[in-house]
This record gives sequence, C-alpha cells and structure tokens, in this order.
Amino acid sequence: MAVASAGPAELGFVEAAPAWRLRSEQFPSKVGGRPAWLGAAGLPGPEELACALCGRPLAFLLQLYAPLPDRADAFHRCLFLFCCRVPPCCAGLRVFRNQLPRKNDFYSYEPPSENPPPETGESVCLQLKSGAHLCRVCGCLGPKTCSRCHKAHYCSKEHQTLDWRLGHKQACTQSEYLDTTIPDHNFLFPEFEIVIETEDEITPEVVEKENESEIIGSMGEVPEEELDSMAKHESREDKIFQKFKTKIALEPEQVLRYGRGIAPIWISGENIPQEKDIPDCPCGAKRIFEFQVMPQLLNYLKADTLGTSVDWGVVAVFTCAESCRLGIGYTEEFVWKQDITDTP
Repeated sequence: MAVASAGPAELGFVEAAPAWRLRSEQFPSKVGGRPAWLGAAGLPGPEELACALCGRPLAFLLQLYAPLPDRADAFHRCLFLFCCRVPPCCAGLRVFRNQLPRKNDFYSYEPPSENPPPETGESVCLQLKSGAHLCRVCGCLGPKTCSRCHKAHYCSKEHQTLDWRLGHKQACTQSEYLDTTIPDHNFLFPEFEIVIETEDEITPEVVEKENESEIIGSMGEVPEEELDSMAKHESREDKIFQKFKTKIALEPEQVLRYGRGIAPIWISGENIPQEKDIPDCPCGAKRIFEFQVMPQLLNYLKADTLGTSVDWGVVAVFTCAESCRLGIGYTEEFVWKQDITDTP
C-alpha cells in the first residue's frame, strides 16, 4: 500500500497477507521475508548490504512504497531498510531508495489487479526480469554460485555454507528440486503486509506534572546551580517521552510513521540528531525526514532476546529532498537509530 507525501503523519500497521499480495508487481509495503525489489537493475551488492560494524550480511527488515505523485520519474518509488541480526552485533542499519517512471521495462503501465492471479502458489522467485540472480537465503543479489551445480546463487560464502548445511548438499544434484526445496534458514524475519492509515489530528494534550519541591527535598545539600540543571534536564526528558507516549496512545499498534518533510517523534532527549549529523545527498541536496520505525515492530519479529537481538527505540530514515536520480539503480540514504536505552 502506498503512502502519501504531505499532510498529517501516515501510520503503518502490520497485517497477514497472501503471498501474491507481497510480490514486486503488487508494489507492496511489507515487513520481513525477502525483498520485493522494485527496479530489477542496479540492485545493491553484497558489499553495500554488509553490516558496517561486523561485516556480516544484513537481513531485510522492511520496504515502504512511497511514490511521489508530482514526479514523473518517481511514479513508482520504494525504500528498503536492512538491519544486522547477528549477535552480538545486531546494530548495523542501511537504507536504499529506488524509483521508476510509470513507463518502464519491468511493470505494466496499468495498475496491478486487485484479484489474485490464477497461480497463487508459494514458490520463491530467485531470478529477476533483468536476469539478475538472487541469494537463496536472503533474496538479495547473488553473484556467487555453487561450484557443483552452478544453479544455486548466493550473496556470500556465509549464506552458501548455511544453505549447504540445511539441505542444498542433498538437493544440489537434483536441479528440478532446487526452487522447491528452499529450507527455512532462520534468517528472514516473519513476513507481513504494512497497511497505511492517516493519523487522527486530534490528540489529547499531555498532562505535565512537575513538582520541583519534592525533587529538591530529596537531594539534600546538592548545590542550587546543579539542582536547576538537573531539574531542567529531567523536565525536558519527561516532556519528550510523554509526547512520544501521547502520540502513540491512540494507535498503540502502529509500527511505522510516515511523513516526508515532517518532524519525527523521538523516544528520548538523548541522541537526537542535529542538522550537521545528517549528511547531504551525494547530489548536493539536503536530506529530510521521511519515515520512522517504531519499537512496536519488534513484537512481530520473533527476535526478543534482550541484548542479543535487534533492538531500537526509534529508527528514523532521512532521504534526499530532491529524490534525485543517481543512475538507474538503488541509492543509499541515511538512517539514524535512537536506542531504547537512551530513554530516561
């Protein structure tokens, strides 16, 4: 489902959906599974989809279909977010943007049908229309091949080893079974559709409670200047966290907030990026906020081992204000992570 690019925030919620609804030709917004790549050319390669911290392959987290209606060259536009899920790292994040005009080499000029196709099987497509082969484990570009059958493709030696251990060793010489014997590698996140609703602009006011006398009474002989500083800091922290809680209170199941050019809502006053922290696009344009992933999404990822799995307070994505075209492929954008441990 597409999101708008102006006005109040658009909220994303996860729903179960049939497999056909999550394929590329339906232009889905979705969580988990393999990426439903938009443009079939110029995919990010293994080096771009490696964790900048530990070097391991990143897992596909979600994609958001976010076309720009007033831009002919961005009639189709999608953002792809990847994260590291290898303990103890689980920290790396990268995001890519791809856009296409309505008339392109990959999709019909007409909107996709709302009805399921005649064949609605669960088969996994591991080759794009461009001819590019995808990794059997993660669904990303697979430039490596099995040296034995030359038909199984992988993004990395690590994923080749994983697939070999979990069944390719037996299926390798049985080429007719290659596409139907893809095992569960326990690498992909559970797959859901993201459905979009507009946020109700009427939100309850925050009731702020400040009782400085109680704070001062419990602090004993702390210097007055230090007390003032602490009170101001705590008050600001409380206001930010209360605003976050109030914003999500009406729709507590929201996993995503979209609003190109609006301000994100932070979960804490700590680790909020300043303008200088957000690099300009290589085209020279500023990057602006486009969407944020909420901590509620973690409940759906089956990755809840504290300290050894993916975790965040807010993941905010900033994209080129001009939504530039740097070639035909996928352009990397900027992502900022505010950890839950940054909260007061």
